[in-house]
Amino acid sequence: MKYWILIAAVILWSCQGKKDSALPTEETPKDLVEVSQDSLIGLQPMLDKVLPVEDLNSVIQSDSLMVLRGTVTSVCKMKGCWMELDQGNGEHLRVDFKDYALFMPKDLPGKEVIIRGLASKKTLSVESLRHFAEDAGKSNEEIEEITKPRTSLSFEADGVLILNKDTTDQ
Repeated sequence: MKYWILIAAVILWSCQGKKDSALPTEETPKDLVEVSQDSLIGLQPMLDKVLPVEDLNSVIQSDSLMVLRGTVTSVCKMKGCWMELDQGNGEHLRVDFKDYALFMPKDLPGKEVIIRGLASKKTLSVESLRHFAEDAGKSNEEIEEITKPRTSLSFEADGVLILNKDTTDQ
């Protein structure tokens, strides 16, 4: 019995000095003050290797697990089941959510996020593109103009961190 108490004490003591690797580090974005439950949806992204979404196209070769930072341009108006991030070149990165398990606030456009998940290149069918356009609230004319499949980058996220920005400091 004495040994079990000693082993439990050693384990508890050894855990005291550990730092959570998901906590902000020196490389963490300066505007990220703390992670609150209101700003975290799903799993918390590891914040030590965040890649700007603008750099994704130059580094992706095949399906890759990564953490990206970008500005939300649109969110599904029906449920919040997908969002798009500005890639800085007129293109948008479509972000879906693993197992359809996460839903974004519909007021997210314009806000910066850090996302964690699997980046890949996909060819989207005309039917899918039209469905996405309908979810985004596009007009019937805009939807009918979609006539060809499109190959683009996509991202399946399992965690989203909405950055806390105090606009009074800028």
